[in-house]
Amino acid sequence: MGNNSDLYPRWVGSRYALLYRQNPYSDEVTREIQTGFYGRPLDARKPGDPVAQESFVYPLYVVFLMAPTVTVPFATVQAVFCWLLLLSLAVSVPLWMQALGVRARPLYVVSGMVLTMSTYPAILEFHMQNLAALVFLFLASAGALVTHKRQVLGGVCLALATIKPEVSWLVVLWFLFWAVCGYSSRKRLMWSFLASMLSLMLAAEALVPHWIGWFIAAVRQYPNYGTEPNIFQIFLPTWFANATAAGLIALLLRIWWQSRKASPEQIEFGWALAWTAAVTLAVLPKLTAYNQPLLIPVLILLLITRQSNIGLLARAFRKSAFACQIWQWVAALMLSICSFVIPATRLLKASQWPLLTFLALPPTTLLAVIFATFATQRASRSPTA
Repeated sequence: MGNNSDLYPRWVGSRYALLYRQNPYSDEVTREIQTGFYGRPLDARKPGDPVAQESFVYPLYVVFLMAPTVTVPFATVQAVFCWLLLLSLAVSVPLWMQALGVRARPLYVVSGMVLTMSTYPAILEFHMQNLAALVFLFLASAGALVTHKRQVLGGVCLALATIKPEVSWLVVLWFLFWAVCGYSSRKRLMWSFLASMLSLMLAAEALVPHWIGWFIAAVRQYPNYGTEPNIFQIFLPTWFANATAAGLIALLLRIWWQSRKASPEQIEFGWALAWTAAVTLAVLPKLTAYNQPLLIPVLILLLITRQSNIGLLARAFRKSAFACQIWQWVAALMLSICSFVIPATRLLKASQWPLLTFLALPPTTLLAVIFATFATQRASRSPTA
């Protein structure tokens, strides 16, 4: 039996890069990763073997974050990261609140942190140790720092968030577009990001020369085993799903353009951030739950605008989004209570109940954001009496 930890490939790859300066994308390293993850190397000739290769498919500069762990036994690293990643998700809640200009009572902030740690994505992070939680922490930190006019540190956090570019790229692009459109007052954010990215890439190149070519080759192979249909491709024909995703990106660019002059204190900035996060999950070809904490700023914004005149459809989808999340808590609580009096074997069939709304949460949240945004815009254009 293997360790089944998403952290393990990053840890092994970092050890090879930092301790031996060897290529972490090589077949040799991949076999060692598979041995630890699955318990043995995979064999393509065996039809029953897993499809996921569990190779080191990260930008090499992720090893700098993993550097303190490479001389520590993995069992210890795994035990620490279980709680570190869970704490990262919790801390991201008040940071997202600051990014959206929300001033909440301490009791509400702590409640939000506890509720976040009790969601299914957070529990999955605890058991799998995927670095997505760190990415969300960096993105939330960047938003909070920009709101507090700490643009240099904000740019550094955006650069660090690119350790998982498939999750962070749209949010990073929004901040850069926003910075370019207000260059005179926001240029430090852009230049800090560019300088940080250049430093990370050059440091990685000095560590393991030619890593960029190996990384690109690994990324090209990844769709053969590591991607899934996005939320549109599950329910729609492929051509229609692709057209819908393209149309959604076009709408997102329109929102960016309309919000380009907004300051972080304005609600337009928050809506642009919410759109970006919701669209990212909609077009991301990876439905796994550990990416869903990217919806935290979206849900916060929908919560603080609940008294606004956003229209019937927007209110319906907003309530549906929160109902999807609340169901996970309620179902999990019911199962936990039942486990005290009912044998686990009898509860096994009901163990998937909390996940019944898993696929519904991203699209309902996205629809709530879409209808709320356009309803707000129509209301703002309506002449006052």
